[in-house]
Amino acid sequence: MKKRMLAALFGGLVSMAVTAAEYDISVDRVQIDTGDFVKEGIGYNGASPGPILRFKEGEEVTINVTNNLDEMTSIHWHGLILPFEQDGVPGISFPGIKPGETFTYQFPIVQAGTYWFHSHSGFQEPNGAYGAIVIEPEGREPFRYDREYVVQLTDKHPHSGDRIMRNLKMSADYYNRQQQTVGDFFAESGEKGFMAALQDRMMWGDMRMMKADIEDVQGFTGLINGKGPEQNWTGLFEPGERIRLRFINSSAMTYFDVRIPGLEMTVVQADGNNVQPVNVDEFRIGVAETYDVIVRIKDEKAYTIFAESMGRSGYARGTLAPEEGMTAEVPELREAPLLTMADMAGHMDHGGMDHGDMSSDDMADMNRDDTGGDDMAGMDHSAMGHGSMDEGDGASMPEDPFYAKGSGLVPTASNGGKFLSYADLKAQNPLYEHREATREIELRLTGNMERYEWSINGIKYEDADPIVLQYGERVRFKFVNETMMTHPMHLHGMWSILDVGEGKWNPLKHVISVAPATTVYMETEVDAPGEWAFHCHLSYHAASGMFRKIVVEGGPDSTVAEGKQNGTPGGES
Repeated sequence: MKKRMLAALFGGLVSMAVTAAEYDISVDRVQIDTGDFVKEGIGYNGASPGPILRFKEGEEVTINVTNNLDEMTSIHWHGLILPFEQDGVPGISFPGIKPGETFTYQFPIVQAGTYWFHSHSGFQEPNGAYGAIVIEPEGREPFRYDREYVVQLTDKHPHSGDRIMRNLKMSADYYNRQQQTVGDFFAESGEKGFMAALQDRMMWGDMRMMKADIEDVQGFTGLINGKGPEQNWTGLFEPGERIRLRFINSSAMTYFDVRIPGLEMTVVQADGNNVQPVNVDEFRIGVAETYDVIVRIKDEKAYTIFAESMGRSGYARGTLAPEEGMTAEVPELREAPLLTMADMAGHMDHGGMDHGDMSSDDMADMNRDDTGGDDMAGMDHSAMGHGSMDEGDGASMPEDPFYAKGSGLVPTASNGGKFLSYADLKAQNPLYEHREATREIELRLTGNMERYEWSINGIKYEDADPIVLQYGERVRFKFVNETMMTHPMHLHGMWSILDVGEGKWNPLKHVISVAPATTVYMETEVDAPGEWAFHCHLSYHAASGMFRKIVVEGGPDSTVAEGKQNGTPGGES
């Protein structure tokens, strides 16, 4: 196979298709200019974000990574299916790359789509060590487009990752700029009455939570392809063209709600996998997710790509335009949402959070509205489940299975149009035959916001046994989110089949977002032997303990006894 070296391609658009069998990547100290501030960070080949790596499905790639730092580093190829030794997670896949050394990754490309790569060492990723991956399919795409752009989102903070972690440990609300004030209390008193407002504040205080606990870290500048809102990354087009936008959320902590005012978007891929096309006006992209959309622009004017954080504390902005220098109106940030008791109702029966000393009378009061009525009584509690079913069966889907009714997190498109739901995602061509799961493993997402501790099943990573799976089985994972935060859960090395009630048409993803007080089901065909990471992709949650090692025993040449498959070989179940 012909060898080509990596050109100096940093972020943004690479208009020419580059098929590379071999790349050289250096890990460097870099200067990052957001337009709001300049800071030292870590990047690849002298820049952050790093290069767009372009592969072809079916080829073998070699990537030589040279560590120019004075500390250990690594690169994880997020969402790629490859041998576990090449996955790039220190302490699990390999030891890491020492200062001054070069490590060579070699693996086959067995998929197509939009992915990304980043460091899995310390807080190097939020400090700038990330880049994009675009893989061209062997055959034709099932959709048409005339040109494409990578749109890589991130949340760049003036503080380093280590400093942010220290501050969060010191005070979990250190970066929360949207806490309710005394003025807010008096405003609520005017609307609800003094006692009702006081009771509401006391209930949230008893749970050691606040309505504004939606984002852990605020005060960032949103970037598109390394450019802040004032720097205005711009992608050019010719009127009448279909443009493919490959959205990647490479943020440390920020969920973005993405829209292009005046344009409808057709979602054609989720996490690199083709889905049956769905037209939307807006979509929410969780940390580490990717979505490919196609827009058709018929007129000769500019359009704003607007990605505002889920907590409305910041935004990224870019432009699609027929000529350089053209701009469109940049929307105002919408009002910041607040968590509601509907969001928190699912916590009442769980022990994963430290709620303080709540009496049974307190619990009863939480279910009553200000007029003495029962505001929970009218709720469809089946909608609290992020997955499609009750405990045991394949029951029908609730109207929106991904958020509690009455939730402060329910996304609404800015123009009243269509907002993408996981329920809209259906596989274009199923990769696996649909079959019953061998067993179910429950993973409760647990934590204490006040102490800034995050865990799975109440146990932090350093105190947990690995989850042991057997090659050839099909495992059903049940995520039960007992915290007030939304968690993007990422399984390395194997696909996550998100249960949206569509059987064999359930979509394949590499990140599953789990909203507060919801339950999500996913299934995994255990087809990758070795040791893998499984964690929340919020950087400071993973570092605080919401992380597990997965051990897959056996392999394609091994025979797994039926009884062993149906049993619980070890770890959490």
